[in-house]
Amino acid sequence: MSLKGKTLFITGASRGIGREIALKAAKDGANIVIAAKSATEHPKLGGSIHSVAQEVEEAGGKALAIQLDVRDQHAVAIAMQQAAEHFGGIDILINNAGAINLSGVETLDPNRFDLMYQINTRAVMVCSQAALPYLKKSENGHILSLSPPLNLDEKWFASYAPYTITKYGMSMLSIGLSQEFASYGISANSLWPKTIIATAAIEHAYGGKALFPKARSANIMADAAYAILTSQNRAITGRLLIDEEILAESGVTDFEQYRQDPTSNEELMVDLFVS
Repeated sequence: MSLKGKTLFITGASRGIGREIALKAAKDGANIVIAAKSATEHPKLGGSIHSVAQEVEEAGGKALAIQLDVRDQHAVAIAMQQAAEHFGGIDILINNAGAINLSGVETLDPNRFDLMYQINTRAVMVCSQAALPYLKKSENGHILSLSPPLNLDEKWFASYAPYTITKYGMSMLSIGLSQEFASYGISANSLWPKTIIATAAIEHAYGGKALFPKARSANIMADAAYAILTSQNRAITGRLLIDEEILAESGVTDFEQYRQDPTSNEELMVDLFVS
Protein backbone atom coordinates (compact mmCIF):
# COMPACT_ATOMS: atom_id res chain seq x y z
CA MET A 1 0.00 0.00 0.00
CA SER A 2 0.99 3.62 -0.40
CA LEU A 3 0.31 6.94 1.31
CA LYS A 4 0.14 8.77 -2.02
CA GLY A 5 -2.49 11.50 -1.84
CA LYS A 6 -3.17 10.88 1.86
CA THR A 7 -3.08 13.82 4.25
CA LEU A 8 -1.11 13.44 7.48
CA PHE A 9 -1.45 15.93 10.32
CA ILE A 10 1.71 15.55 12.43
CA THR A 11 2.20 17.42 15.69
CA GLY A 12 5.73 18.22 16.83
CA ALA A 13 6.99 17.57 13.30
CA SER A 14 9.68 20.24 13.17
CA ARG A 15 12.42 17.76 14.11
CA GLY A 16 13.19 14.25 15.30
CA ILE A 17 10.80 11.36 14.85
CA GLY A 18 7.95 13.56 13.60
CA ARG A 19 10.18 14.93 10.85
CA GLU A 20 11.32 11.43 9.81
CA ILE A 21 7.73 10.18 9.58
CA ALA A 22 6.87 13.23 7.46
CA LEU A 23 9.74 12.59 5.05
CA LYS A 24 8.93 8.88 4.80
CA ALA A 25 5.33 9.65 3.82
CA ALA A 26 6.45 12.43 1.48
CA LYS A 27 8.35 9.90 -0.64
CA ASP A 28 4.97 8.36 -1.49
CA GLY A 29 3.59 11.75 -2.53
CA ALA A 30 1.57 12.35 0.64
CA ASN A 31 0.28 15.68 1.90
CA ILE A 32 1.97 16.61 5.16
CA VAL A 33 0.76 19.13 7.72
CA ILE A 34 3.78 20.11 9.82
CA ALA A 35 2.18 21.39 13.03
CA ALA A 36 4.63 22.55 15.69
CA LYS A 37 5.61 25.54 17.81
CA SER A 38 8.95 26.14 16.08
CA ALA A 39 8.41 28.73 13.37
CA THR A 40 12.13 29.58 13.49
CA GLU A 41 15.02 27.19 13.97
CA HIS A 42 15.91 26.42 17.58
CA PRO A 43 19.51 27.54 18.26
CA LYS A 44 20.45 24.11 19.67
CA LEU A 45 17.84 21.66 18.47
CA GLY A 46 17.51 23.02 14.94
CA GLY A 47 14.51 22.49 12.68
CA SER A 48 11.36 24.51 12.11
CA ILE A 49 7.99 23.96 10.50
CA HIS A 50 9.28 25.79 7.42
CA SER A 51 12.54 23.85 7.06
CA VAL A 52 10.66 20.55 7.29
CA ALA A 53 8.03 21.80 4.82
CA GLN A 54 10.82 22.46 2.33
CA GLU A 55 12.27 18.99 2.91
CA VAL A 56 8.84 17.43 2.40
CA GLU A 57 8.43 19.20 -0.94
CA GLU A 58 11.92 18.13 -2.02
CA ALA A 59 11.11 14.52 -1.08
CA GLY A 60 8.05 14.49 -3.35
CA GLY A 61 5.22 15.42 -1.02
CA LYS A 62 3.09 18.49 -0.50
CA ALA A 63 3.49 20.51 2.68
CA LEU A 64 1.53 22.90 4.84
CA ALA A 65 3.40 24.48 7.77
CA ILE A 66 1.23 25.54 10.71
CA GLN A 67 2.62 27.05 13.89
CA LEU A 68 0.64 25.36 16.65
CA ASP A 69 0.63 24.95 20.40
CA VAL A 70 -1.27 21.71 21.04
CA ARG A 71 -2.28 22.98 24.48
CA ASP A 72 -4.62 25.51 22.81
CA GLN A 73 -7.76 23.61 21.86
CA HIS A 74 -9.17 26.49 19.83
CA ALA A 75 -5.96 26.82 17.83
CA VAL A 76 -5.99 23.05 17.26
CA ALA A 77 -9.54 23.17 15.87
CA ILE A 78 -8.62 26.04 13.55
CA ALA A 79 -5.48 24.21 12.38
CA MET A 80 -7.45 21.05 11.58
CA GLN A 81 -9.97 23.05 9.58
CA GLN A 82 -7.18 24.87 7.74
CA ALA A 83 -5.48 21.59 6.90
CA ALA A 84 -8.69 19.95 5.70
CA GLU A 85 -9.59 22.91 3.53
CA HIS A 86 -6.08 23.11 2.07
CA PHE A 87 -5.75 19.41 1.19
CA GLY A 88 -9.41 18.37 0.95
CA GLY A 89 -9.50 16.34 4.15
CA ILE A 90 -7.41 14.60 6.81
CA ASP A 91 -6.65 10.88 6.72
CA ILE A 92 -4.08 10.45 9.47
CA LEU A 93 -3.38 12.14 12.79
CA ILE A 94 0.01 11.56 14.41
CA ASN A 95 0.29 12.72 18.01
CA ASN A 96 4.04 13.19 18.15
CA ALA A 97 4.40 16.37 20.23
CA GLY A 98 5.75 15.61 23.68
CA ALA A 99 7.25 17.04 26.86
CA ILE A 100 9.59 15.26 29.26
CA ASN A 101 10.96 15.84 32.73
CA LEU A 102 12.39 12.88 34.62
CA SER A 103 11.83 14.26 38.12
CA GLY A 104 9.99 12.70 41.01
CA VAL A 105 7.10 14.09 43.01
CA GLU A 106 9.38 15.58 45.65
CA THR A 107 11.19 17.93 43.28
CA LEU A 108 8.93 18.45 40.26
CA ASP A 109 7.40 21.91 39.88
CA PRO A 110 3.60 21.36 39.58
CA ASN A 111 3.57 23.77 36.67
CA ARG A 112 5.96 21.45 34.84
CA PHE A 113 3.59 18.56 35.49
CA ASP A 114 0.74 20.61 34.05
CA LEU A 115 2.84 21.26 30.94
CA MET A 116 3.61 17.55 30.47
CA TYR A 117 0.00 16.56 31.04
CA GLN A 118 -1.30 19.15 28.59
CA ILE A 119 1.18 18.33 25.83
CA ASN A 120 1.25 14.58 26.33
CA THR A 121 -2.13 13.32 27.51
CA ARG A 122 -4.58 16.18 27.00
CA ALA A 123 -3.36 17.02 23.49
CA VAL A 124 -4.09 13.48 22.29
CA MET A 125 -7.72 13.95 23.28
CA VAL A 126 -7.92 17.50 21.93
CA CYS A 127 -6.28 16.71 18.58
CA SER A 128 -8.23 13.47 18.11
CA GLN A 129 -11.49 15.23 18.88
CA ALA A 130 -10.71 18.06 16.44
CA ALA A 131 -9.58 15.67 13.69
CA LEU A 132 -12.55 13.30 14.07
CA PRO A 133 -15.00 15.05 11.68
CA TYR A 134 -12.39 14.78 8.92
CA LEU A 135 -11.15 11.28 9.81
CA LYS A 136 -14.74 10.03 9.59
CA LYS A 137 -14.72 10.96 5.89
CA SER A 138 -11.46 9.15 5.19
CA GLU A 139 -11.49 5.73 3.56
CA ASN A 140 -8.79 4.52 5.93
CA GLY A 141 -8.51 6.84 8.93
CA HIS A 142 -5.67 6.40 11.41
CA ILE A 143 -4.64 7.92 14.73
CA LEU A 144 -1.12 7.14 15.90
CA SER A 145 0.33 8.38 19.18
CA LEU A 146 3.99 8.20 20.15
CA SER A 147 3.57 6.57 23.55
CA PRO A 148 4.73 3.41 25.33
CA PRO A 149 3.30 0.05 26.27
CA LEU A 150 1.62 -0.04 29.67
CA ASN A 151 4.43 -1.56 31.69
CA LEU A 152 3.42 -1.45 35.35
CA ASP A 153 6.80 -2.48 36.73
CA GLU A 154 7.33 -0.23 39.75
CA LYS A 155 10.72 0.94 38.46
CA TRP A 156 8.96 3.14 35.89
CA PHE A 157 7.20 4.97 38.73
CA ALA A 158 9.93 5.07 41.35
CA SER A 159 11.82 8.14 40.12
CA TYR A 160 9.60 9.93 37.59
CA ALA A 161 5.99 8.89 38.14
CA PRO A 162 4.59 12.24 36.90
CA TYR A 163 6.12 11.79 33.43
CA THR A 164 5.16 8.12 33.33
CA ILE A 165 1.55 8.96 34.11
CA THR A 166 1.29 11.48 31.27
CA LYS A 167 2.78 9.06 28.71
CA TYR A 168 0.66 6.15 29.88
CA GLY A 169 -2.35 8.44 29.56
CA MET A 170 -1.60 8.74 25.85
CA SER A 171 -1.51 4.96 25.51
CA MET A 172 -4.74 4.43 27.40
CA LEU A 173 -6.41 7.02 25.18
CA SER A 174 -5.18 5.07 22.14
CA ILE A 175 -6.96 1.96 23.40
CA GLY A 176 -10.08 3.99 24.08
CA LEU A 177 -10.04 5.74 20.70
CA SER A 178 -9.75 2.41 18.92
CA GLN A 179 -12.91 1.20 20.62
CA GLU A 180 -14.86 4.46 20.53
CA PHE A 181 -14.14 5.18 16.85
CA ALA A 182 -14.51 1.59 15.64
CA SER A 183 -17.87 2.28 13.99
CA TYR A 184 -16.21 4.99 11.88
CA GLY A 185 -13.58 2.58 10.57
CA ILE A 186 -10.77 4.54 12.25
CA SER A 187 -7.70 2.73 13.56
CA ALA A 188 -5.91 3.98 16.67
CA ASN A 189 -2.58 2.73 17.98
CA SER A 190 0.49 3.84 19.87
CA LEU A 191 4.13 3.35 18.86
CA TRP A 192 7.30 3.38 20.95
CA PRO A 193 10.96 2.61 20.23
CA LYS A 194 12.63 -0.44 21.74
CA THR A 195 15.90 1.46 22.00
CA ILE A 196 16.78 5.10 22.46
CA ILE A 197 16.60 7.16 19.28
CA ALA A 198 19.34 9.59 18.27
CA THR A 199 17.55 12.93 18.30
CA ALA A 200 18.54 16.50 19.10
CA ALA A 201 16.76 16.15 22.43
CA ILE A 202 19.04 13.25 23.41
CA GLU A 203 22.07 15.17 22.17
CA HIS A 204 21.40 18.37 24.10
CA ALA A 205 19.34 17.35 27.11
CA TYR A 206 19.72 13.68 27.99
CA GLY A 207 23.24 12.29 27.74
CA GLY A 208 24.66 14.02 24.69
CA LYS A 209 26.22 12.50 21.59
CA ALA A 210 28.05 10.00 23.78
CA LEU A 211 24.81 7.98 23.70
CA PHE A 212 24.55 7.92 19.89
CA PRO A 213 26.63 4.72 19.49
CA LYS A 214 24.00 3.06 21.70
CA ALA A 215 21.07 4.51 19.74
CA ARG A 216 19.14 3.85 16.58
CA SER A 217 18.22 6.47 14.01
CA ALA A 218 14.70 7.87 13.79
CA ASN A 219 14.29 5.97 10.52
CA ILE A 220 13.22 2.87 12.42
CA MET A 221 10.27 4.73 13.90
CA ALA A 222 9.35 6.17 10.51
CA ASP A 223 9.38 2.71 8.93
CA ALA A 224 7.35 1.27 11.81
CA ALA A 225 4.81 4.10 11.57
CA TYR A 226 4.56 3.54 7.82
CA ALA A 227 3.75 -0.15 8.36
CA ILE A 228 0.91 0.82 10.69
CA LEU A 229 -0.47 3.68 8.59
CA THR A 230 -0.60 1.67 5.38
CA SER A 231 -2.60 -1.13 7.01
CA GLN A 232 -6.20 -1.39 5.86
CA ASN A 233 -9.63 -1.98 7.39
CA ARG A 234 -8.50 -1.73 11.03
CA ALA A 235 -6.18 -4.72 10.60
CA ILE A 236 -3.93 -3.02 13.14
CA THR A 237 -5.79 -1.18 15.86
CA GLY A 238 -5.96 -0.85 19.64
CA ARG A 239 -2.34 -1.94 19.98
CA LEU A 240 0.52 -0.45 21.97
CA LEU A 241 3.30 -1.31 19.57
CA ILE A 242 7.09 -1.41 19.77
CA ASP A 243 8.93 -0.48 16.56
CA GLU A 244 10.76 -3.82 16.29
CA GLU A 245 7.55 -5.73 16.87
CA ILE A 246 5.55 -4.21 14.05
CA LEU A 247 8.50 -4.26 11.64
CA ALA A 248 9.07 -7.95 12.35
CA GLU A 249 5.41 -8.59 11.57
CA SER A 250 6.02 -6.77 8.28
CA GLY A 251 8.91 -9.06 7.40
CA VAL A 252 11.88 -6.95 8.52
CA THR A 253 14.70 -9.06 9.95
CA ASP A 254 17.73 -6.74 9.71
CA PHE A 255 17.63 -4.22 12.53
CA GLU A 256 21.33 -3.40 12.34
CA GLN A 257 20.51 -1.12 9.40
CA TYR A 258 18.94 1.29 11.88
CA ARG A 259 22.01 1.90 14.05
CA GLN A 260 22.81 5.58 14.30
CA ASP A 261 26.50 4.67 14.16
CA PRO A 262 26.95 1.67 11.83
CA THR A 263 30.54 1.22 13.02
CA SER A 264 29.59 0.87 16.67
CA ASN A 265 29.66 -2.47 18.46
CA GLU A 266 28.22 -1.07 21.67
CA GLU A 267 25.10 -2.64 23.11
CA LEU A 268 22.02 -0.63 22.24
CA MET A 269 20.37 1.20 25.15
CA VAL A 270 16.81 0.04 25.79
CA ASP A 271 14.34 2.90 26.01
CA LEU A 272 12.14 3.80 28.97
CA PHE A 273 9.15 1.54 29.68
CA VAL A 274 10.59 -1.38 27.68
CA SER A 275 11.55 -4.54 29.56
